[in-house]
Amino acid sequence: MDRNLIISGGISHDFADTSRAIAALLAPLGIQSIISDDPEAALSQLDAGSFAMVTVNALRWPMEGEKYDHWRDEWAFSLSPAGRTALTGFVEGGGGLLGLHTAAICFGDWAGWCQLLGGAWRWGQSWHPPLAPVSARPTVGGAAEGLEAFTVVDERYSALALADGIETLLVADDEEGRPQPLAWRHCVGAGRAACDLLGHDAASLAVPGHARTVRSLALWVLGRTVEEVAA
Repeated sequence: MDRNLIISGGISHDFADTSRAIAALLAPLGIQSIISDDPEAALSQLDAGSFAMVTVNALRWPMEGEKYDHWRDEWAFSLSPAGRTALTGFVEGGGGLLGLHTAAICFGDWAGWCQLLGGAWRWGQSWHPPLAPVSARPTVGGAAEGLEAFTVVDERYSALALADGIETLLVADDEEGRPQPLAWRHCVGAGRAACDLLGHDAASLAVPGHARTVRSLALWVLGRTVEEVAA
């Protein structure tokens, strides 16, 4: 049984619902998930060596700008140096990291997050249209891993900062026909990290092709084989 620490919580999304959905998707693969809405407390547990992977399904960042004035007191967040060290050390030491949807926006004042996750939001450049059908398709590498094309109602992120060396597995075209990455993976030290930019709500995660993508990424960051993905 692999144990998975899900860091959850934030604004504009039902993270309690999506975190439960993620846990339910992974449970048949022998992955037991613990959900926490306190990133600092959660990451302090990594030293105990009881988790094989960390999943970030949250929207926690410093919230600069007037747009977030009414949320800032409750939700603004900057990951401490200890938290950054714990998460980096966990992954580089052989742990798995999986980011879902808004994970790419998290920890916006930590430059190392982009390198760890493989990509991150660029304020003033990254953007997404409103919720709408997104036609996702696998790259050659994604198809080789058993990923399938699917359509899901979600937010399609565009113009993110991407780390060197990531392997893009899933893409969708933007309004000008340019492919935008939706899912990727890469190795970090002795560990592995992957990100799925979809997952705005539980309905998105329930779409079969998307569910298969989440399971495949989770197995990969754990060093397990994609043949274990439930059909």
